[in-house]
Amino acid sequence: MQAELILDARNATGECPVWSARENALYWVDIPAKKLHRYRLDDQRTDSWEAPQMLACIASYSDGTWLAGMEDGLFRIRPAEDGTLTSERLIDVEHPRPNMRFNDGRCDRQGRFWAGTMVMDMAAASSVGALYRYSRDQREPLTPRITDLIVPNGLGFSPDGKIMYLSDSHPNVQKIWAFDYDIDSGTPHDRRLFVDMNLYPGRPDGAAVDADGCYWICGNDEGVIHRFTPAGTLDRSLSVPVKKPSMCAFGGRDLDTLFVTSIRPGGDLSDQPLAGGVFALQPGVKGLEEPFFFGPE
Repeated sequence: MQAELILDARNATGECPVWSARENALYWVDIPAKKLHRYRLDDQRTDSWEAPQMLACIASYSDGTWLAGMEDGLFRIRPAEDGTLTSERLIDVEHPRPNMRFNDGRCDRQGRFWAGTMVMDMAAASSVGALYRYSRDQREPLTPRITDLIVPNGLGFSPDGKIMYLSDSHPNVQKIWAFDYDIDSGTPHDRRLFVDMNLYPGRPDGAAVDADGCYWICGNDEGVIHRFTPAGTLDRSLSVPVKKPSMCAFGGRDLDTLFVTSIRPGGDLSDQPLAGGVFALQPGVKGLEEPFFFGPE
């Protein structure tokens, strides 16, 4: 299956693609550039907005504004058509050490936002990262729900919302876990190993769940996207023409396109000139609509 380049974005760290059905457009971020990007399929126009901090993960409000995990907290951001972006701080995060930021994040099926934090220097291999939950009408400080993570990634929820997936993409870990998830209280429990990615090509990065309940995970460093069944069995692997696919998301009018962001590392890129681009695949399955965030108004 051929991956189509839809935008030679040259993102340093393209992440968190989210499909907007109301705009027929794909949103994503470039973390170190502090940029929010949008690609409209109807006219193939690209727009970009600069955030006040490094922007790592996003989830949409129903009115078209966005919840964003940045360096030291969660913000509500409003990108305007004139290229300006306004931001409102919603809640701080108390990192256990300096030089940390949010990383992967997404909403559960009920609209609660989950996001993990990490030390920016991956080489430090510091397991002080944590996973946080932000819910409707929350006023209390963010509290770590899962701890001892180095690079939390791969968040996803089964179609019925009763299974939560989480990975740690650091080379020292490279595992994906599944949790039973209480949809009433928003509580994960009974953690278990879902896939040991040390046995497959690529480190587990960002993920998506399709309508069949299968889990798609980007194999960073190896240029592949794997599909695992709910039983944790590898079903197929699709290739992209870059080494570092970072996250995938279903979109398109019928939710049958798998969009993939990627990372453009430094050094010689003669063997992957499209690194940092945004790609589209037609995997033959459909995805699920991404839930809106239902937060304090």
